[in-house]
Amino acid sequence: MSDVGQRERITQKRVVNLLDKKLGYDYLGNWAARTGNSNIDEAMLIANLRARGYGKNLITRALDRLGKAAAVGAGHDLYEANREVYGLLRYGVKVKPGVGEQYETVWLIDWDELEANDFAVAEEVTVLGQHTKRPDIVLYVNGIALATLELKRSKVAVSEGIRQTIGNQSPDFIRPFFSTVQFVFAGNDVEGLRYGLIDTPEKYWLTWKEATRRKVGPLDRALLQMCEKHRFLELIHDFIVFDSGVKKGPRHNQYFGVKAAQERIAQREGGIIWHTQGSGKSLTMVWLAKWIRENQPDARVLLITDRTELDEQIEKVFHGVNEDIYRTRSGADLVATLNNSEEWLICSLVHKFRAPDSDREDDEATAEFIRELNAKIPRNFKAKGNIFVFVDEAHRTQSGTMHDAMKELLPEAMFIGFTGTPLLKADKATSLETFGSFIHTYKFDEAVADGVVLDLRYEARNIEQHLTSPERVDQWFEAKTQNMTDLSKAELKKRWMTMQKIASSEPRSRQIVNDILLDMELKPRLKNSRGNAMLVGESIYQACRLYELFCNAGFQGKCAIVTSYIPNTGDIAKERSGEGKTEKLRQYEIYRRMLADYFNEPADKAMSKVEQFEREVKRQFVENPGQMKLLIVVDKLLTGFDAPSATYLYIDKKMQNHGLFQAICRVNRLDGDDKDYGYIVDYRDLFKSLESAIHDYTAEALDGYEKDDIEGLLTDRIKKAREDLDEALEHIRALVEPVKPPKGTYEYQQYFCAKDQGDAKQLKDNEPKRVMLYKAVSAVTSAYANIAGDMAEAGYTKTQAAQIKKEVASYISIRTEVKLGAGENVDFKQYEAGMRYLLDTYIQADTSKVVATFEDKGLIELIVELGPDALGLLPAGVRSDPQAVSETIVNNVRKILTDERMMNPKYYDHVSDLLTALIEQRRREAIDYENYLAELIELARKARPERESPIHTGLQALIDNLGDDQLARRIDIVIHELKPHGWIDSKLKQRLVRNAIRAELPADFGEDEFDELMAVVKAHDEYH
Repeated sequence: MSDVGQRERITQKRVVNLLDKKLGYDYLGNWAARTGNSNIDEAMLIANLRARGYGKNLITRALDRLGKAAAVGAGHDLYEANREVYGLLRYGVKVKPGVGEQYETVWLIDWDELEANDFAVAEEVTVLGQHTKRPDIVLYVNGIALATLELKRSKVAVSEGIRQTIGNQSPDFIRPFFSTVQFVFAGNDVEGLRYGLIDTPEKYWLTWKEATRRKVGPLDRALLQMCEKHRFLELIHDFIVFDSGVKKGPRHNQYFGVKAAQERIAQREGGIIWHTQGSGKSLTMVWLAKWIRENQPDARVLLITDRTELDEQIEKVFHGVNEDIYRTRSGADLVATLNNSEEWLICSLVHKFRAPDSDREDDEATAEFIRELNAKIPRNFKAKGNIFVFVDEAHRTQSGTMHDAMKELLPEAMFIGFTGTPLLKADKATSLETFGSFIHTYKFDEAVADGVVLDLRYEARNIEQHLTSPERVDQWFEAKTQNMTDLSKAELKKRWMTMQKIASSEPRSRQIVNDILLDMELKPRLKNSRGNAMLVGESIYQACRLYELFCNAGFQGKCAIVTSYIPNTGDIAKERSGEGKTEKLRQYEIYRRMLADYFNEPADKAMSKVEQFEREVKRQFVENPGQMKLLIVVDKLLTGFDAPSATYLYIDKKMQNHGLFQAICRVNRLDGDDKDYGYIVDYRDLFKSLESAIHDYTAEALDGYEKDDIEGLLTDRIKKAREDLDEALEHIRALVEPVKPPKGTYEYQQYFCAKDQGDAKQLKDNEPKRVMLYKAVSAVTSAYANIAGDMAEAGYTKTQAAQIKKEVASYISIRTEVKLGAGENVDFKQYEAGMRYLLDTYIQADTSKVVATFEDKGLIELIVELGPDALGLLPAGVRSDPQAVSETIVNNVRKILTDERMMNPKYYDHVSDLLTALIEQRRREAIDYENYLAELIELARKARPERESPIHTGLQALIDNLGDDQLARRIDIVIHELKPHGWIDSKLKQRLVRNAIRAELPADFGEDEFDELMAVVKAHDEYH
């Protein structure tokens, strides 16, 4: 006989039998008519404690403590009671058997001997309260109720069981019963099992995912996995925290990540945990750290990060779960803390967030930290304890040199890397060398499918630009640069005639501001102030100009800039050339004005409060989205900043890989029923980069890397780096070979500049040689930087390494002197204000145009659905488009403006021709990009199976329940047309809906069937 639509009583009977026969829970019976049902069955608890050898006095006192802890009343609400009960369960009840005697611990649950506990199941447990309720199933351990389960028939949504459980916890019903309950479950045979904890809102109930060979339905599968005796107690003992007023349990990825790490710790083998952004990586750290402390002798945990936001977030999470974590203030403080054994949990910021503008600056900050560290290490230093090092954002925090320094400081420590982003390209090799293979992975598409984070909606917008007066541009440029050499003019053009500079012109920025202001009035979550937005600018200067434009449009007080910039008079000391304001001067003034306006005090006083300003505007953005509606950022806040209210991300910056993925994840956090997606608005044709990044984030982690391969990575990388350095050295040595002995300053000037100092013709003739020198010095400097920390591993002796270091430094000095001698060390600051004026004045911008939107397609759904070979399905014309589709604009510009030879004649064209060419290229690329997106949208439509008419979940449930398609559709229409507002909570309005539905049904439609039908209707939100 078919079990389709079977009553929940049949399902309940099967589940009770599963718990009894397969999992070994004692069946206590049906307690519907039993009196005195409680969350603490004293008779069962006393019997178990006596069987484990506890005396009468200890038992009496322990039960008294437990009863007081479990009491829910004024000043001791459910959260406090549940937390107090959990503490007694987890750590035992400390009581004295008699006056003057020593404290003893009564373990209400024997965590060490599983079989010493009594596992039992009761059904239909009638509980008296404000209004009596009857949970379908209650799981008891030693007479203490630890879980409830509400079951629904297969035709009724599991959400009804969830809401029933949440309702049971309200003061109107049986809230005190849940003071001992650790997990709450709800399920049916179609949707399976959902689980939560006390006061968990419906949207945060979770699904347990675990592979199994058992051929059972989803409900039975999850119960067998979660309620198996050892697993059930382990989930309670090791995976529950009370975090700042919210009780939290593990998602399946957190549980299995910690378990996999435990196995690695047993083997003393490091590795990387990659759990995607927003999937609870911080709590995974908490649970693993607590387990290490309790299960590893003399354990100490050091957490390392490189961003202030992440450092503060980690501290907040651990404090939230009542774990004191010590934040070191410097490298010296870190050494001192490791040198004593007082602190077991330590976090260290390896260098403060200053948003380095380049990898070089980041490397310099790392080097400074290492120097400080080494300077403070005492003789014969050895860190106290058994050290475990957690490295947050492992792909970034631990460069090769930093990791070497930490390994030297802590040679016996075990290193575990954590990352919310996969290891891409060059990061793969270095991170695998550093930490080892992956311990556990949880990819982005998995998190979206699980409902842990939201999918993303994408919209591409284009702003066309055009040059208004080419003749005046040329006249201005020639007048301003008449005393410069051709090479210096080329350098000035190279700096300013880039797509980045073109895109930063004020008219274009104004159109972006106008766009966002319009969205603030039209987009639902922005309009009703439930959500807010972030705008990513290309540079700090652009962020400041955008902020100024927003303020001029009346948005002052509702937006703020958050970047790494701290206004300092030292930064502008050499910026004034008498030729107008440079970008640094303007951003300095705008920042000061923003701070002064915010604090309502003089700028000189306010400019010292950048950190306070940042804290306050971030808090406003998270807590009061209607007041702080927009944050303008560049690099900061694009990682480690969680703001569920953030709904729209506007991007006007070229981004890729880690940076791009972390940025888009700022808007994928859950936040209320009205936030279905995070929205990405792209002004920079980033879809290809997004597509590539998301494929990396949803693909299998580093396919093909076995342990033996990882061990060989270091050798391969260093071998290649040595080859590059040797080649670069050989090239530059050959280049300077013709210089006459003794190869001093005078001889280099003679060869690369002019034999007769200042001779214009000789300088011009020697231009190609200087260009080759400049490029060769750049190449050898870069090659040396890539291997400087691994010279010994590369096979160089100490003498050779020192000699090469000295040789590279000498080439840098030669380049500097040659530039001076040729008059090519131009201070371009004096031209900056004029070039900015040129771009802002003569390059105009049109209103933005929506190039493409994927409408009902989420980004993850689209990209995973189409697969990595989607481009292969496109027409050949689009597929073969040279660079407009597959490369970023910046790379396009560099390819056009920087040829293999710096002597590209384009540098000597009229500057207006350069501008026109760039603008035309941008316009052409926008058209090509539009075609590309149109093709992808068409592919997405083809990938989705078409239906005659869309069937939403409520209608489908009616069809399944009634077995009559036409009847179900009529009832669906009636409900939508007649339902009054708030009918679910009004008996009078319910009667109206019931009568309308009843009128559509056949006369022989039974009352029981009708009640079931109404339950189906009420269970679906679209009918509310």
